[in-house]
Amino acid sequence: MAAAEQGVDAARKEKEEEEEQVVNPWEVSAGKGGIDYDKLVDQFGCQRIDDALIDRIARLTGRPPHCFLRRGLFFAHRDLNELLDLYEKGEKFYLYTGRGPSSEALHLGHLIPFMFTKYLQEAFKVPLVIQLTDDEKFLWKNLTIQESKRLARENAKDIIACGFDIERTFIFSDFSFVGGAFYENMMQVARCVTMNKAIGIFGFNLEDHIGKVSFPPVQAVPSFPSSFPHLFAGKDQLRCLIPCAIDQDPYFRMTRDVAPRIGYQKPSLIESRFFPALQGENTKMSASDANSAIYVTDSAKEIKTKVNKYAFSGGQDSIELHRKLGANLDVDVPIKYLNFFLEDDDDLAHIKKEYKEGRMLTGEVKQRLMAVLSEIVARHQRARAQVTEEMVDAFMAVRPLPNMFG
Repeated sequence: MAAAEQGVDAARKEKEEEEEQVVNPWEVSAGKGGIDYDKLVDQFGCQRIDDALIDRIARLTGRPPHCFLRRGLFFAHRDLNELLDLYEKGEKFYLYTGRGPSSEALHLGHLIPFMFTKYLQEAFKVPLVIQLTDDEKFLWKNLTIQESKRLARENAKDIIACGFDIERTFIFSDFSFVGGAFYENMMQVARCVTMNKAIGIFGFNLEDHIGKVSFPPVQAVPSFPSSFPHLFAGKDQLRCLIPCAIDQDPYFRMTRDVAPRIGYQKPSLIESRFFPALQGENTKMSASDANSAIYVTDSAKEIKTKVNKYAFSGGQDSIELHRKLGANLDVDVPIKYLNFFLEDDDDLAHIKKEYKEGRMLTGEVKQRLMAVLSEIVARHQRARAQVTEEMVDAFMAVRPLPNMFG
């Protein structure tokens, strides 16, 4: 009996370990079933975006909701309804998002928050601050300060190529900008967060250097308008909306806890699912594995090779079996990528139906994906080629934005 109980306990423990998922700003891992987003929403304490909220955004902006919203790719939020209540009464807000510059070029997953933020900026006609956390990458990666700063400027070119409005957008790197009012807010946040709380939120341990522990206030305070006196002087209670992937949520749980204690409004968040690696949702896109992702520098030939060779398929092992059973769309990476990047809803629905029912083969779906991705990447490369060093300087200049709410 004891041996049987031990066997049951061991099996239970093995199942728990298999299903355990880790999601924080520096690590995303899951069991065989991929990320459990329902569990994540419960764990983090955020809310699901429902159809009523999507319809409300469409009504307030006077334009169709972005496909990322329609398809549940941006799926969770914090206090978005409250922000929209104020917007409906005539109050403005600003957007804040960012990028940790650890690689020369962005992959398509990196573009997701910027594509969505551009839609929000245009739809609500509001200003945007974009933080380049070159200091974070110096602390977490094996990079020099000089290299981190160089990568920040290179990444800024890719961000600018997304088409942001220079009259409403301020891009800054931490190494260049932190000081003055921004630093004062950092110190206020830092004094409100105990080591116990930092360990509980971020999982720091005694082997981590103190630079890591000191970083969270840096990412917190762009949520507060007084951090940007050149933009928002006299508007200390202006609301902030942060579009980000849900792994960034810990930073802003901390921020929202501290904000009322130091006299600021809590930022609102709108959070996305993760963009999967080519090999599937159980693996992570990695800068050390160029075949795990499609990069904005890839040629059409490289995209074709990566999709054909590495994109995990939910199709069956033989044509005969596939015609009979159809594809498993839940694990099929080409379908997941089309979910993000194929704009036509009817076209996407048709592909899913035909593929699921076995009338469309994996090769045909991959061909369609190659065409879609090649067009997006080529368009981005053309835009990126037009971005000059002077344009980067202009976006990063500390300056007022006189028409930012115009």
